[in-house]
Amino acid sequence: MGSIEVSSLSKSFRTGPPVLDSLSFRFDGAGAVGYLGPNGAGKTTTLKLLVGLLRPSRGHAFLNGVDPMVDRKGALWDVGALIETPEPYPTLNVLEALDAVGRLRGLTRDDVDREVDRCHELLDLPPLGQRIGGLSKGQRQRVALAATLMGDPSVLLLDEPTSGLDPAERVLVRHLLNRLKRDHLVLLSSHQMLEVTEVCDRVVFLDRGRILLDDRVDRVAGRIRSRQVDVEFARPVAPESATALADVGGAVTPISERRWRISFDGSDATRIRLLERCQGLAPVVQFAPTTLVLEDAYLELIPPTADNA
Repeated sequence: MGSIEVSSLSKSFRTGPPVLDSLSFRFDGAGAVGYLGPNGAGKTTTLKLLVGLLRPSRGHAFLNGVDPMVDRKGALWDVGALIETPEPYPTLNVLEALDAVGRLRGLTRDDVDREVDRCHELLDLPPLGQRIGGLSKGQRQRVALAATLMGDPSVLLLDEPTSGLDPAERVLVRHLLNRLKRDHLVLLSSHQMLEVTEVCDRVVFLDRGRILLDDRVDRVAGRIRSRQVDVEFARPVAPESATALADVGGAVTPISERRWRISFDGSDATRIRLLERCQGLAPVVQFAPTTLVLEDAYLELIPPTADNA
């Protein structure tokens, strides 16, 4: 199994505050880690330092125990990285692009063919003979993801892997990541909270180059109490029926004839009473927090500002 580690990692450029400030974490074995933060928090910089595209100002980064500043080939040998949506050369076709990556990884001709077939099946790639320059943005992104998976590396560093994908493609990639995390270590930087919620076992919140929280997703969910729920009824409910909820929750906002948004104190006891009252009005189809738990945690830790709004 793979490992990802940074130790007192800092990165500064000529002007401005440090992009990363004494960052430290370590992840081992299989699983998926969400790496979250606003634009400019230092997420992509961390990934670039891990693969040796940038040199640290202080501290060290390690992939599978190897520092890329000391031995880049050794550090990257069993690692697949997708950083800042790289695109293969537009004049190559899909097969040529993947073949080039496979050869760089030291795969034999037969191994390359097997890997191309495997990635083709995993990501529903466009025809292998089609030129990269003629592909849609989503197709190019899937080819870039396939290149990352060539050789089946044990560690995957993915920077916004679903960028440019349509909803069906996003679902495809989420399912793939859930399969991969069973026996790979995945570090996933993303602004898509649904993606992180459905894929990741652990989450790191980063802001201004510092870690605000590093914990398991289930523990984060246990600490955050959503104070709004959306309820959907099986049939239209008259707006005046909302008064039945007034002594339990707070404001009730009709979204449609069948759907309401209810504010409350966030406690489990009140949530249960609200659900019971709603069921007394009409059959309930859905009763769920308005926002994802990780989104609530994100906003609690990193309130919107002029810099990250």
